[in-house]
Amino acid sequence: MPIAIKMPALSPTMEEGTLAKWLIKVGDKVSSGDIMAEIETDKATMEFEAVDEGTIVSIDVAEGSEGVKVGTVIAMIAGEDEDVSAPAPKAAEPAPAPKAEAAPAPAPAPAAAPVAAAPAPKGDRVIASPLAKRIAADKGIDLAGVAGSGPNGRIVRADVEGAKPAPDAAPAPAATAAPAAAPAPVAAAVPDFGIPYEAQKLNNVRKTIARRLTEAKQTIPHIYLTVDIQLDALLKLRGQLNKALEAQGVKLSVNDLIIKALAKALVQVPKCNVSFGGDELRSYSRADISVAVAAPSGLITPIIVDAGNKSMSAIATEMKTLAGKAREGKLQPHEYQGGTASLSNLGMFGIKSFDAVINPPQAMIMAVGAGEQRPYVIDGALGIATVMSATGSFDHRAIDGADGAELMQAFKTLIENPLGLVA
Repeated sequence: MPIAIKMPALSPTMEEGTLAKWLIKVGDKVSSGDIMAEIETDKATMEFEAVDEGTIVSIDVAEGSEGVKVGTVIAMIAGEDEDVSAPAPKAAEPAPAPKAEAAPAPAPAPAAAPVAAAPAPKGDRVIASPLAKRIAADKGIDLAGVAGSGPNGRIVRADVEGAKPAPDAAPAPAATAAPAAAPAPVAAAVPDFGIPYEAQKLNNVRKTIARRLTEAKQTIPHIYLTVDIQLDALLKLRGQLNKALEAQGVKLSVNDLIIKALAKALVQVPKCNVSFGGDELRSYSRADISVAVAAPSGLITPIIVDAGNKSMSAIATEMKTLAGKAREGKLQPHEYQGGTASLSNLGMFGIKSFDAVINPPQAMIMAVGAGEQRPYVIDGALGIATVMSATGSFDHRAIDGADGAELMQAFKTLIENPLGLVA
């Protein structure tokens, strides 16, 4: 009996996905690790690998299908020991069971049939598909007491899904826990006022952004702290470093230096490098910076891991690679999941200052605007300087205003005295 291939959960927040493209067809043989499809998750487009070996006997969800729920059967695969040359008889093979029930005239005979079909006599060796074994292990089912409906009495998925667990009922709570996922808030329909418009269906990334940012603004008490930062020393250092790195083909952006400054500031002020967990406060020992990147599918935040301990050339190289993958929708989960704080930079658009929304479960995000020449007091005298405004958004449940102010001061000091970034 073929094994069902189900829509996988390719990220912790994924509830449904779009089956963007099939890379296999009916009749193809696949092995564990082979790429079967491209699936658009709530974060990116990812490749889906086969976990079982066998032959594809059906594709049940067409490519391009949207809103495919996690757990939905998307294809069927016949195991190694199954004959796929004549699929029709195989599909009809489970039918004898209903036939036996359909002839209840000799009442005692049907009653005895299911008992006789139980594989207990096999005793020594239980024949089951890999998927059936996994399901049985999860549900605590003893396969020795399960009747197999597959070829040669092989136990398949359908047999164990309908079986009751052995005395250990521990898996039951896990099954009841799944439906407990909080329902997503339903947005009110937009009234039609007769204004011409074009409607575009939201992709999974945009749906996730809408849900998570709504959750952030509804559940996180934001506090905003802003400082003005002189950039002239940083720009001078950047020019010197780029000249030194030119032979290596590395070019630092202002954003690369700001990533480094935020990471070092978080290490200096660990009270801001935290997450609020309801009944616990998690303090992190390194600073992983999530950097906002505008991709065609929506905003995504690839992560520079341990940015405080990386050289600026390494940050620049890594950020260039991650930003490219983000725009192509090719980021892997470990490249965008996690992070201890976020950075959002709209300076390239000429934005002077803005307040960013915290990216839960993080407890802060730094929003930086454009560096521009402004009147500025330098050594007690009014002059002209290149100045940038930066606003930190803090989760007030986890970070007090004084601690947030200390972080902003450390961030400002590092940028205005940038040799501290290379020390």
